[in-house]
Amino acid sequence: MGIDIVLFDTDIFIWIQRKNRNAAELVDEESERFISVLTYMELLQGAKNKQQQQYSLDFLKKLGFATLPLTENIGHRAAIYIEQYALSHGLRTADALIAATAVENGLALCSSNEKHFGPIAGLRFNVFKP
Repeated sequence: MGIDIVLFDTDIFIWIQRKNRNAAELVDEESERFISVLTYMELLQGAKNKQQQQYSLDFLKKLGFATLPLTENIGHRAAIYIEQYALSHGLRTADALIAATAVENGLALCSSNEKHFGPIAGLRFNVFKP
């Protein structure tokens, strides 16, 4: 990914679950790994059963992902993103909060969701192409 320290979006984990080698290598090559608490919740909510939920938790722990919490500044920035990009680009609340988490923590965001994240001014966005 280069010199940027990145926050991984939920879709990267979906690509890994689908056995996408590029997504797995992308995560492997990063020495520091971050996710938003929103991604953490989306991974657990998206599990089909307790076993898959535990697999996600074990994966995050094994690879040393740090989960970044929501803050007042993240909430404020996400609200601005919704005002600016919800109607024009279909930005949803969870994605606004994930983007705001990256910006507020000085991280680049890694995702394949170029439609929603690409237009956000001030977001260092690393597009993942599966």
